[in-house]
Amino acid sequence: MGLCHGKPNENPQNQPKNLEIPSENDPPPNSHTNKSSKFPFYSPSPLPSLFKNSPAVSSVNSTPLRIFKRPFPPPSPAKHIRALLARRHGSVKPNEASIPEGSECEIALDKNFGFSNNFVAHYELEDEVGRGHFGFTCSAKAKKGSLKSQDVAVKVIPKSKMTTAISIEDVRREVKILQALTGHKNLVQFYDAYEDDDNVYVVMELCKGGELLDRILARGGKYSEEDAKVVMVQILSVVAYCHLQGVVHRDLKPENFLFTSKEENCPLKAIDFGLSDYVKPDERLNDIVGSAYYVAPEVLHRSYGTEADMWSVGVIAYILLCGSRPFWARTESGIFRSVLKADPIFDEAPWPSLSSDAIDFVKRLLNKDYRKRLTAAQALSHPWLANHHDLKMPLDMIVYKLIKAYICSSSLRKSALGALSKTLTISQLAYLREQFTLLGPNKSGFISMQNFKTAVMKNFTDSMKDARVLDYVNVVSSLQYRKLDFEEFCAAAISVHQLEGLSSWEEHARHAYELFDKDGNRPIMIEELASELGLSPSVPVHVVLQDWIRHSDGKLSFLGFVRLLHGVSSRTFQKA
Repeated sequence: MGLCHGKPNENPQNQPKNLEIPSENDPPPNSHTNKSSKFPFYSPSPLPSLFKNSPAVSSVNSTPLRIFKRPFPPPSPAKHIRALLARRHGSVKPNEASIPEGSECEIALDKNFGFSNNFVAHYELEDEVGRGHFGFTCSAKAKKGSLKSQDVAVKVIPKSKMTTAISIEDVRREVKILQALTGHKNLVQFYDAYEDDDNVYVVMELCKGGELLDRILARGGKYSEEDAKVVMVQILSVVAYCHLQGVVHRDLKPENFLFTSKEENCPLKAIDFGLSDYVKPDERLNDIVGSAYYVAPEVLHRSYGTEADMWSVGVIAYILLCGSRPFWARTESGIFRSVLKADPIFDEAPWPSLSSDAIDFVKRLLNKDYRKRLTAAQALSHPWLANHHDLKMPLDMIVYKLIKAYICSSSLRKSALGALSKTLTISQLAYLREQFTLLGPNKSGFISMQNFKTAVMKNFTDSMKDARVLDYVNVVSSLQYRKLDFEEFCAAAISVHQLEGLSSWEEHARHAYELFDKDGNRPIMIEELASELGLSPSVPVHVVLQDWIRHSDGKLSFLGFVRLLHGVSSRTFQKA
């Protein structure tokens, strides 16, 4: 895959020093050339391919195709990605992104991680089974301890490749995340971490069933709807778990999901947290990492959160159902343009023969506006997956964000949101009912703000602390507000942006306005409206607010109602 992350892959052969990142104008590799790429961006399978006579770490040297039929290498990276790589790996000349080797940086860098240093006494390394972003993976046999005689996977990360403080921190964070999150049934299990003078060794569960990518290819390039549901439930389950803990994976793709065995219905496990990071619910990340075909638009705009993972999940769902990529081009910069500008195709085979729920599911994940995208928990409650037998609904952090915004809103906006909540469908209410239940209402059917902290603590890991999710939850739970029943909870936890992304949004908004006009609308002066919205009186603000009020009776207009639903700030009026 074409990668746009900030860490180089290891060369399967002897990697030369001072690797030069290829120019954007370099031709993509093809099957008629024997010249190897100077910078191997392709991250091959961590397990042997299901294709006969295919080595574990090889890739077919051909131009990538839109139709998902065989493995392919990437085209050359785009210019802005080259610059980021140069900075991440300490290149002296940002415009000539050579990766420094060992002696250039290691004198001033502390490469001691505090891990155990007796790896050789505990494990015997066997065959190499794959290469990732920053190291290689081998199978191994445990010599002693609780895992004695058990087969494991060992990710070996050479310290010679840790040439910047950032790359060292990336390794430290990967181990911390794996250690904190291990235990989820759809996440590769972490056993231990070791180090010596040359390498870091991350010992994990060995998954022998191959990549999801291999299974897709073995099925002729796509899954049936029912089989795709089984895969998506497992992917969404682990993604929802990571997001609740404040971890964004940032490199979700079929290659990073492994089956535990060759059996058809064995569990699927997420792997490779080398690009993962912590993100607080109200913060945004800005470094561009990921794989080109799966990268979200907001990542390229350098302002993103957990929603970026959901875009990647949408791309995987699209591939599973139709066997082709939603965004494709012959160069990496072309892929990025497609991600930013193009719309996925849903009018070609097999989409017309698929269920409307399946199509809606994928469309709601591949919305370019991250605010309108489904969260992992919401995707699990989507009608396409709602009746799946192996479904356990997770707590959704977006509820905390929406509740916090609601409590800080004006009484007028709360009334408008209450009217909108009365227009929700049964499936939309089902998701909210599940979230309300997870918050543990009392026998009278009410929840207090303390319930929000209690519910999160049931899912607590060290990642939640490292991501400062707990700090955010403490702020929400400390807000002074009355107890919420389910009706007000629905008004508070409704996402206006997500509803706006539906084809039925106009119907929702009109119906809600009718209810609001009947029960909550009243004559209101511009000065009162400005005060209600917490805005200081000024001429520009008053000019804009005139459109919010009907001239006939002085009540809030439909335009004003819709804008009120979204919430306003002084910045809104500065832009106006």
